[in-house]
Amino acid sequence: MKLAGLKSIEKAHEDSVWAATWVPATEDRPSLLLTGSLDETVKLWRADELDLVRTNTGHSLGVAAVAAHPSGIIAASSSLDSFVRVFDVDTNATIAVLEAPPSEVWGMQFEPMGTILAVAGGSSASVKLWDTASWRILSTLSIPRPEAPKPSDKTSSKKFVLSVAWSPNGKRLACGSTDGTICVFDVDRSKLLHQLEGHNMPVRSLVFSPVDPRVLFSGSDDGHVNMHDAEGKTLVGSMSGHTSWVLSVDASPDGGAIATGSSDRTVRLWDLKMRAAIQTMSNHNDQVWSVAFRPPGGTGVRAGRLASVSDDKSVSLYDYS
Repeated sequence: MKLAGLKSIEKAHEDSVWAATWVPATEDRPSLLLTGSLDETVKLWRADELDLVRTNTGHSLGVAAVAAHPSGIIAASSSLDSFVRVFDVDTNATIAVLEAPPSEVWGMQFEPMGTILAVAGGSSASVKLWDTASWRILSTLSIPRPEAPKPSDKTSSKKFVLSVAWSPNGKRLACGSTDGTICVFDVDRSKLLHQLEGHNMPVRSLVFSPVDPRVLFSGSDDGHVNMHDAEGKTLVGSMSGHTSWVLSVDASPDGGAIATGSSDRTVRLWDLKMRAAIQTMSNHNDQVWSVAFRPPGGTGVRAGRLASVSDDKSVSLYDYS
């Protein structure tokens, strides 16, 4: 397995690019890369040429996260303006605008069947689950407060939730907080199952293995990428190699590798059998906020693709084989 650089767009946005995801292919078009930036825009790119398809406006502050519905028909962008905008991918028509209090919209992801949008609630110390049929809140999963905070310590009484990830079967939802803990919920029962430990700094990114719903990967400001057994509550392994914060982690569709983006300005590819980084890409000259593997599917699509976005305003595309 290896990465090979295909193309980079130097000034893909007019400001830092914080978010990237792939919109799955539909019957009418191949998959598209979706990026969100502090320049308040969301852009759609063709998968192999990185040709710009469309620029979406509609936010009044920077875009912090993007998510694509598994149908490939709709997507969502969350902004520092406290709104989540849900839109039609092909027409940019607004489908819904979800409002949240300030600093309560961070990472978000659609459930694998597409019925729920999970939004990491930042300072609300919760994850909100939105029904994608009515765009009403189905439930709020609250993160437990740390045990016995000191009376003088105002900051430790609440967690700040940064990241969220669904298991492939949609039964589990994991969310990562600034204190380094990860909560795993049984979604059907809205019940906290357990907390995973192993990081001591913010957990900015989470992803479940696409081939084993028990395995959860996490990236943290402590520079480590951890593998957890999300059912058995155990830390399976911890991988190090980045020299600074790990801002993003994604799993390859074949389940054999993960990619990470870091504030050390690199993208790394990790072999999960070796549990080690096997390749480092240095396309970016500032921190790499997001990495995303293209999902399988679409007419004539055989090649694997990975995208990365950065504070340097650029978007990079790699072949994964």
